[in-house]
Amino acid sequence: MQSMDRNTVIGFVLLGVLLFVYLFISSKSSRELQLKKQQYEDSVARVELGRKKALATTLPDSVAVPGIDSTATGWARATAGTETFQDVETDLFRIRFSNKGGQPVHLALKNYKRADSNLVTLIENGSDKLNYQVNIGKNQSAQAAELFFHLKGVEKDASGNQKITYEVIGSNGESISHEYTIKNGTYLIDLNLAFGGTGSLFTGQNLNLQWNVDALQQESDAKYERQQSQLVIVEDGEYDYFNLISSDQEVFEKNIHWASIKQQFFNSSLIAKDKFDNGKVEWMSPGDDSSKLIVGAKASFQKKLTGGNSNVVPLQFYFGPNDYKILRNIGVEKMDKIVNLGQGFYSFVRPINQYIVMPVFDFIKKFVGSYGIVIALLTLFIRLVTSPLVYSSYLSGAKMKALRPELDVLRAKHGDDQQAYGMDQMKLFREAGVNPLGGCIPALLQIPIFFALYSFFNANVALRGQAFLWADDLSRYDVIAKLPFSIPLGFGDHISLFTLLAVITSFLISIYNMNMTPDQNNPMLKYMPYIFPVILLVFFNRLPSALTWYYTVSNLITLALQFVIQNYIIDHDKIVAQLAENRSKPKPKSKWQERMEQMQATQKKMQEMQQKKGK
Repeated sequence: MQSMDRNTVIGFVLLGVLLFVYLFISSKSSRELQLKKQQYEDSVARVELGRKKALATTLPDSVAVPGIDSTATGWARATAGTETFQDVETDLFRIRFSNKGGQPVHLALKNYKRADSNLVTLIENGSDKLNYQVNIGKNQSAQAAELFFHLKGVEKDASGNQKITYEVIGSNGESISHEYTIKNGTYLIDLNLAFGGTGSLFTGQNLNLQWNVDALQQESDAKYERQQSQLVIVEDGEYDYFNLISSDQEVFEKNIHWASIKQQFFNSSLIAKDKFDNGKVEWMSPGDDSSKLIVGAKASFQKKLTGGNSNVVPLQFYFGPNDYKILRNIGVEKMDKIVNLGQGFYSFVRPINQYIVMPVFDFIKKFVGSYGIVIALLTLFIRLVTSPLVYSSYLSGAKMKALRPELDVLRAKHGDDQQAYGMDQMKLFREAGVNPLGGCIPALLQIPIFFALYSFFNANVALRGQAFLWADDLSRYDVIAKLPFSIPLGFGDHISLFTLLAVITSFLISIYNMNMTPDQNNPMLKYMPYIFPVILLVFFNRLPSALTWYYTVSNLITLALQFVIQNYIIDHDKIVAQLAENRSKPKPKSKWQERMEQMQATQKKMQEMQQKKGK
């Protein structure tokens, strides 16, 4: 049995393994199914064609379709018309509606900009589309998205809320109405789908609503944005998510409250106030970092219309940032979970973010203008709170170091007989009153905090566009040098200075801990502290600079705590005297020690029996 005094080294090993698993899971989806190649090509072509067109703010007021009979009525008029646009603006976004399909074709957020300095645009030239099929005659049907609606008008009340209504009247008096309500101070848009003559419009009164979303690039790093993108959905009251790295599909057989295509910092969501009966979502990821399409999604939701010949289907859209406070306060259940503060295997860290990290971060932000300084102060707060754990770990390490000479004697005495060495080692620990796990457990308890902060900094939209020192944007990696090639495993084609600082300070901690570790016979434990900084270099180089800055500050604080505790708080002579005093007292064996010694004794007997048989 190897010596158990290498506590800090073990902590580093576990942290490295968990970090690797976390990054691997968060950057890979569970499936590798691919949709048809033609779907990808058609979607990309549609997006690229849209981008080549003028932005929505320069769209013409109408687009005439030749050959229209101005005297046509009913479905004949609805299936061949003139496309016109209506602009609406709130304090948060600009939106342009088209009478073709009676829906938004452009939406730009006024308070957020892309890397190219243009406004973040969540709908661009019809990249989002709501559609459903209606019957327009015997054995005839049409797609609502292709119908030309009549703009009934735009109303505005004293509060600044605006209502815009589009309507289609069929040949036999059937009616379809899209009524939008747009309010200041919210990213929600209310939509009521009103149908008259439901029995004629829908076979079996079944509404099959299709929602297509082409999520376009908003951040400078398309690959990383694609890795952070997810389908988020609430089915039968249960929240679930699916990574969108590779193309796939999911079928949902229970009622659906809302579905969202979530990008790194923004999302487009469809909310059914009365819930859909079931649905299916399929998505296609280009897998090409040069494409401006992050993911293309096609959703189909079914709902049985049971309100007689007239029905209203109340819906809502959300087009806005992944802001925890905003999503938590809009009144839609579990929508704040769109913000990844810890999910899946790491969902246990979410309460740490909700009830500790976020409140402290927001409190500090009230008094400090720089987000970089806020991160540094948050890190200092966390390290001070956890300093008793650090002290306990170092105290245990100091006790183990004091026993190093006796451990060396035992090792020389038993040679390769690890069973005998282990038994005498446990006896020595018991007599000296030393817990061999005393330093490892505090190190393990700090790991959830690390992963909580990883999730928090990676998902915090407030950091987007915030500069600090040489970093232009704390929500993405900083760049001090560009490489003429790209290094695999996520390193990329650049070098991050904050990552280098995190690696260097981690290496210094490793060197210090190696000097404090008495047993270095195990090659893996001997070299792992040197390997761990290399792992950081590879995986951290493409992570947000807020995270690598936090890690750098945390390492500097660790070095300072180590120096202060080892040189000014821990009295090594006193520890030696205390160990000697402990050994003079009778020490009853704990149940764990008894079981451990019994197991070691059994193993030793079995080993001796095998040796005798061999002879």
